[in-house]
Amino acid sequence: MLKFFNTDQQSFLRKLDIILSKRKLDQRKKSFNIKKILLDVKNQGDKAVIKYELKFSKIKSKSKKLRFTTEEINKISKFIDKDLKKSIDLAYTRIKRFHSKQKFTSFKFIDTFKNNLSYKYSPINKVGVYVPGGTASYPSTVLMNCIPAKVAGVKDIYLTTPAFGSKVNPAIIYAAKKCGVKEIYRTGGAQSIAAFTYGTKTFKKVNKIVGPGNAFVAAAKKEVYGDVGIDMVAGPSEVTIIADKDSNPTWIASDLIAQAEHDIFAQSILISNSKDLIKSVNLRLKEQLKNLPKKKIASTSIKNYGLAIYANNQKKIIDTVNTIAPEHLEIDFKDTKKILKKINNAGSIFIGKFSPEAIGDYIAGPNHVLPTSGSAKFSSGLSVSDFLKRHSLIKITKTGIERLGPSVINLAKHENLHGHANSIKIRLKKEN
Repeated sequence: MLKFFNTDQQSFLRKLDIILSKRKLDQRKKSFNIKKILLDVKNQGDKAVIKYELKFSKIKSKSKKLRFTTEEINKISKFIDKDLKKSIDLAYTRIKRFHSKQKFTSFKFIDTFKNNLSYKYSPINKVGVYVPGGTASYPSTVLMNCIPAKVAGVKDIYLTTPAFGSKVNPAIIYAAKKCGVKEIYRTGGAQSIAAFTYGTKTFKKVNKIVGPGNAFVAAAKKEVYGDVGIDMVAGPSEVTIIADKDSNPTWIASDLIAQAEHDIFAQSILISNSKDLIKSVNLRLKEQLKNLPKKKIASTSIKNYGLAIYANNQKKIIDTVNTIAPEHLEIDFKDTKKILKKINNAGSIFIGKFSPEAIGDYIAGPNHVLPTSGSAKFSSGLSVSDFLKRHSLIKITKTGIERLGPSVINLAKHENLHGHANSIKIRLKKEN
């Protein structure tokens, strides 16, 4: 099941890095040329969106309706299962409460020359949220992407999900309505990313696009970055679990499978100082995969990318985790505190045996939109700050420019920027 590796092997971390890089290359083998789609939508608007929607969704429809009406939204929302509605309401409350703690406050200070220096925040005006449809239809995606935008004060939130000429998941519509989404569109794919970027007769042009999607969507987001902002270019999901001899192998196996069922490129990694636990987990994996609805996907993921790493001391465990930089990290280990202090690279960290990653996907509170494929080494999960712009305000006094100006002139001349120097000099000249 899980491929076995030992940290005692020579150059283990270098070999591990090669293995992790291979997974990235496997994901990128198919290059998606979406420039034509983006250009067509930019030039032809709704017409191009409909053309590509029909082409890629394989749905034969004569409809030209790209947006849900208010009446449709209200009607569809009522079809949600009562228990599911309660769960969404609870998740909404918890996620909003957590993200409300992230709000930043502006600050200012006056230096010794009476210069007034300050920093203020303002929300992005318009945000587009992409929510996958079909088999991957997630109301949790709506909550995790819309709530931090709402908390940040984003005035207009727009959302699109593939439902052109077909039914839509009522839970997605209900969650969007609860989050105060202004308009909901019916399309998916790269064409929707283009529509959000450039605007059409139906789609509103936005300032930033967030939300997960397939390889076409990811490629489109990467291509339009610069014309609009994006959250990140995320890859398939991944989890790394640190466990010892006292961990429950059945629970550990279930958590590894929970990630593996997402995608054939998902990665589940177990790191342990117990070879017996590794053997037990492999046995439990076989047992649990038998009756899993997404057995084929999970089995392929574990077979191709699942790893069991034996590490006989804490330093090796820590070095291994920081090399992997996992999207999700579970720590089910006796000396949790010592390990946690030295973990620098991880998206979201789950501590203790009662903290499976699955609870973070839905209802714990922190965001589940996280850096993948090692990008946790330099980036973080989605938060309120992703929907805020920071502005520095600078007000210099006459005394301030007289005292600081000469140093600016020296620096500007050193960099051969005499125009910069002159803009200071001219203010330091004595008035006639």
